[in-house]
Amino acid sequence: MIEFEIKENDANQRVDRFLQKAMPKLPRTLMYKSIRNKKIKVNRKRCEISQRLIEGDLVQCFLSDEFLEKKEQYPFLQVSDKLSVVYEDENILIANKEIGVLSQKDTSQIQDNMQDRLLHYLYRRNAYDPQKESSFTPSFIHRLDRNTSGLMIAGKNKESLRILYDAMQAHHIKKYYHCIVEGKLEPAFGDINLYYKKDRNMNKAMVKEEAFMGADIIHTKYEVEDTFDRYSFVKVELISGKSHQIRVSFAYYDHPLLSDVKYGGKKHSVWKGQCLCATQVKFLFSNENHKLSYLNGRMFEVQENTIKKWYMKEKDKFYKSIK
Repeated sequence: MIEFEIKENDANQRVDRFLQKAMPKLPRTLMYKSIRNKKIKVNRKRCEISQRLIEGDLVQCFLSDEFLEKKEQYPFLQVSDKLSVVYEDENILIANKEIGVLSQKDTSQIQDNMQDRLLHYLYRRNAYDPQKESSFTPSFIHRLDRNTSGLMIAGKNKESLRILYDAMQAHHIKKYYHCIVEGKLEPAFGDINLYYKKDRNMNKAMVKEEAFMGADIIHTKYEVEDTFDRYSFVKVELISGKSHQIRVSFAYYDHPLLSDVKYGGKKHSVWKGQCLCATQVKFLFSNENHKLSYLNGRMFEVQENTIKKWYMKEKDKFYKSIK
């Protein structure tokens, strides 16, 4: 028999949802059949597929151990635990992703990525123990492109993760980026609304001003903070949050991001990918009484804006050259 004790991070889930996470090797059809045949019980009583689990419940599975994942070796331990942590408390963690690191792995093999770095980091600091968590895994609530650097937000427990996801959907987490675009971007302030569709096979987005089949509306605000020669230094606020949204939006108006070859930018000797960084996040929880309400109004920033640093250096060189 396999038995699970429902802890805080496992509670308030349907029985089937819990089992899919706790026993990923168990085929879904066999799971449903076992529930019907009373080979899976809760507190030694017959349970329903949709029954909600509460803290302290015992889930008994009268099944072979072959369906139980062996947890002696964790794949995330084979990935670096290096995280540039901007902020951390018992509920959340905000890290600064480097250029070139994936947000999540895209293969079943061992691969460096922010999600596994997070797990390794928390595991080493006794803030996450897979043996004590049957179904919950700390996680980042959003992704950044491989060659985009900047801030990523993670929930360290189930309730915090749920609150963060809900806040993201309700636009109670503001995300700001800085980028360098080619050319003098005008007007200096803008509110861009476009119709967007992503070709997942090509990993490339397209946008139009008119609606077209399968397209979603994207919304982006920007402010030009500085210009010189052929470049503009731009602060961007994402209202919606689609993949490649900033990149494809500026490219549509013939101002591709510096070194963003995929969307028409010129190849650059220094920047190996698009010149884009998620520089700030701000929490706007109003007066809600929940676990993360203490974050209301707080703004977090990258510790060093490398894009701005490079831009100002190039600007200084340019003006010295024309004196």
